[in-house]
Amino acid sequence: MSALAEHCGHRSRRTRRLAVIVGAAVTVALLTGCVSSGRVETGALVAAPAGLEHVHGLGWDPVTGLTYAAAHSGVWVIPTDTLPDTYPASPTPTDDEAGGGPVAGRAQDTMGFTITPEGVFYASGHPDPADRSAPGPNLGLIRSIDAAATWEPVSLSGETDFHDLATVALTDAATRVYGYDASRGVILRSDDSGAAWTPSAQLPLRDLTVDPERPDRVFATTETGLQVSEDAAVTFRPVSGAPALFLVDGSAGGQLVGVDVDGTLWTGTLEGSWQSHGTLEGQPEAFALVDGEEQWVLAADERGVVASGDYGRTWTVLRPSS
Repeated sequence: MSALAEHCGHRSRRTRRLAVIVGAAVTVALLTGCVSSGRVETGALVAAPAGLEHVHGLGWDPVTGLTYAAAHSGVWVIPTDTLPDTYPASPTPTDDEAGGGPVAGRAQDTMGFTITPEGVFYASGHPDPADRSAPGPNLGLIRSIDAAATWEPVSLSGETDFHDLATVALTDAATRVYGYDASRGVILRSDDSGAAWTPSAQLPLRDLTVDPERPDRVFATTETGLQVSEDAAVTFRPVSGAPALFLVDGSAGGQLVGVDVDGTLWTGTLEGSWQSHGTLEGQPEAFALVDGEEQWVLAADERGVVASGDYGRTWTVLRPSS
């Protein structure tokens, strides 16, 4: 078998596996999108899990310098004191920040999660099972300006469960928010920091990211591969030559970094070539880039929350799996 044929065979197998995994995830989301993770129809409350598990999102806060994981049991501070100085970390977290539980003791099932360059947290998901005041099974869009200590409802409270969120600055006063409404399989767009929404493409997807320098350019990982929109998520087209990415994130200059269903990390650009790098262990749960003196990758896999400064050739376990 020629090298080209072998490469194409590997790519075809990855694409088929991606279709199965993304398709299954979308089906589960559609079937469970209107059901809260911690509530039953009788109104009884079910305790949230005690440990950090089912990590849905990762992010670094440029204001506090702390690293966060959004999970089934709330938003957690992740210790990074074992990383070198090239990781843009703050001093060691305080006892309250690294107390071993979710921030402020709030165990909301945090699904979509993102942190803006200004340190504003946006999230979605399902309420803390102990929160009897929650308006419904879904959080809609919520926002925090104090690093997840408190949250305020922004819109769609009780209605929408965004499984993925991506933000980009439009002006000094406005943030564009893209949200994937998992129950309907549709991308929504807001140009006023989440107050009002416009439906965009209906697209079964697993991950969503936006070019930080081009607010209209959106990337989505789908069961057929990586796709891109140049019109603010109204229409999408396949990215020619891209690997079958499962999760993806973008950075300044148009670079994309992603991971496929086999756990292999890739770097590339929309119109350029792609290069494979190191690997994760098992199917990844969450993935994010951190730009600093060097570019770092955060991920959640079978080991827990991990970080790499060399695109997966080596990894540091920041917090083991519970």
